Amino acid sequence: MTANLHRTKIMERVYPLLSLLSIAAILYLNFGDKFTFPLVWQQKMSFITTNSTHFVIKNDGVEDSIVYINGWNSYWLMEESVWENSRKRVSKMLKRGAEMGMTVCRTWAFSDGNAPNSLQISPGVFDERVFQGLDFVIVEARRHKIRLVLSLVNNLNAFGGKAQYVRWAQEAGFNVTSSTDSFFSHPTIKKYYKNYIKAIVTRKNSISGVKYSEEPAIFAWELMNEPRCISSSSAPFLQTWITEMAAFIKSFDQQHLVTVGLEGFYGLTSTEKSSVNPGEWAASLGSDFIQNSAVEDIDFASVHAYPDSWIPQADLDEKVSYLSHWVDSHVMDGEYTLNKPVLFTEVGSSLHIEKQGLQNRDLLLKTVYDRVYESAKKRQAGAGTLIWQLLVEGMEHYGDQYSLVAWDHPSTYKLIIEQSCRLHRVFDKDERNRKLRFEDPCSGQIS
Repeated sequence: MTANLHRTKIMERVYPLLSLLSIAAILYLNFGDKFTFPLVWQQKMSFITTNSTHFVIKNDGVEDSIVYINGWNSYWLMEESVWENSRKRVSKMLKRGAEMGMTVCRTWAFSDGNAPNSLQISPGVFDERVFQGLDFVIVEARRHKIRLVLSLVNNLNAFGGKAQYVRWAQEAGFNVTSSTDSFFSHPTIKKYYKNYIKAIVTRKNSISGVKYSEEPAIFAWELMNEPRCISSSSAPFLQTWITEMAAFIKSFDQQHLVTVGLEGFYGLTSTEKSSVNPGEWAASLGSDFIQNSAVEDIDFASVHAYPDSWIPQADLDEKVSYLSHWVDSHVMDGEYTLNKPVLFTEVGSSLHIEKQGLQNRDLLLKTVYDRVYESAKKRQAGAGTLIWQLLVEGMEHYGDQYSLVAWDHPSTYKLIIEQSCRLHRVFDKDERNRKLRFEDPCSGQIS
């Protein structure tokens, strides 16, 4: 009698599942690849927000947790997710990042123009196949508890960039100058970009069924990768553009952070900071770290660091000294002037400069890591570092002189893991915080 009752209870649970599977099979047979199955279960994640100079995780019913970030750049994730047979490399990159204790990856959410795998083919016209690639990136990131900084347009011509927007306006017959600075000022181009923002932010993921605006695996929206002006006279247009576009994103999405995407150069109005720049040229690019980052709807400041290309004639000691000062200056700006976190979203050092070996690259990366770690120990505004950039095997064609497959370089690989672990320990004061991480490479690590 008891056995029969037990079997009955089991079948009561099995029959509904079998019914669902049967319905799914019928839909698939009738509609094939036109029918997608939303994910029923995903990793639980909380949104990241800010509290003064800190990133914090919003924990349900308990005290928020301060977060200091170790992460990386892999700009190629969306493009490689277009093809089914290359998605495994995207999954591997996100998995290996998590295994190194990293929690944030910055990547492109743009590709504009008529290239074979462009996301935006013309203003407001999208290739759904490529959009589904971005859907996959987001779902895989969440599976590995990685959060994404999604950059929305390029300053450079690669993947279309602001020059493509200018060409679109010209081709449509609008009176637009050939200078790409018109990207920041021409009303038609700004409308193109706003339409793009709306399409991205309001998209519903074809795999998970979650709107991008409600997806906790998205860490932040980045307005532009490395905004620069051709003429410093365009600086006011860039400032107005930042204010307008950040507010526009917030009108659709109040849950995600927004940043500019700056390199961190001080502008012509920040004369007291001019000595921190890598050269006089940096102040003439129209961007200004303080002014641009102070915009109300910009939640955190972004900074890049490339001593090999910015001060190429300097010796190693000079580069280390410069880099320390560069990091400290921006951390103090975040702490005392902006009252916002400062994230070093690109830190790169060359593998190929003559006489510069692996140890030199490690020393420059460690310089930034150490300054950020000191900031974390003091609970200051230096909120983290994203190395530029990591690849997996087979992705070398996306590489540049600053790219590497980390696990092929043991000393750099170890350095990345050590930074992840010591930053985790800054805020991992109890088991409640430790369970926020999907992977734990830090067991056995000595702080």
